[in-house]
Amino acid sequence: MTHGYQLHYWPLIEGRGEFVRLALEAAAAPYVDVTRGQAASGKGMPAMMHYLQDASIARPPFACPVLVDGKLVIGQSAAILLYLGPKLGLVGKSERDRLWTHQLQLTIADLVTEVHDTHHPIASSLYYEEQKAEALRRSSDFLAVRLPKFVAWFEAVLQRNPKNDRLAQRSFPHLVGARLSYADLSLFQMVEGLLYAFPKGAKRALRKSPRILALHGGVAQHKRVAAYLASERRLPFSQEGLFRRYRELDS
Repeated sequence: MTHGYQLHYWPLIEGRGEFVRLALEAAAAPYVDVTRGQAASGKGMPAMMHYLQDASIARPPFACPVLVDGKLVIGQSAAILLYLGPKLGLVGKSERDRLWTHQLQLTIADLVTEVHDTHHPIASSLYYEEQKAEALRRSSDFLAVRLPKFVAWFEAVLQRNPKNDRLAQRSFPHLVGARLSYADLSLFQMVEGLLYAFPKGAKRALRKSPRILALHGGVAQHKRVAAYLASERRLPFSQEGLFRRYRELDS
């Protein structure tokens, strides 16, 4: 296996693995996207299934994404980023900043779950077509009630960060301190996904959130992030992933 972190996630969708991937890319960290490799070379889906299903793994992750760093095996996007943040320089040095950044990431994880449940409100084991009526009700409430609450909270966080009061002309607001954090990258990905899945509803929710929009635009122009977004490594959104576009749900 090539030297560096090993990231295990489904090979054809962005999903929850993208929050980890963005951090690795923004920090130019060496990593292998394991499932996109060939099983003959020790990669591919069998490598990921080893960590999820093999009885030899004493502390198995419940689901992917999974990060492997030497003997460490870490599941859950927020836990992975809690571990990677200090190593990649994507979190403040103080315990206060690290806990606050982790709290932000956990709130993003809550929002991720709510987005997923707009198209699978009854059960993940059922097809969307088997729960369309419930999905319409769930999405209507999400766009009218839940999403505006999340957006307002993140906008308030950006507004109350004192470091954003002294922004340089070419800079953009950050959720924590004055430097890019993994929470900034994750909020960028959330906005990207929401604009894909709910182009009308998300734009309406973000209309009065100039700081979130400024963060989103600034992250997109970050040199390494921009290069990644323009590369083949960045997978497109699709109807198989976390963010799905169903026109009837975008009320």
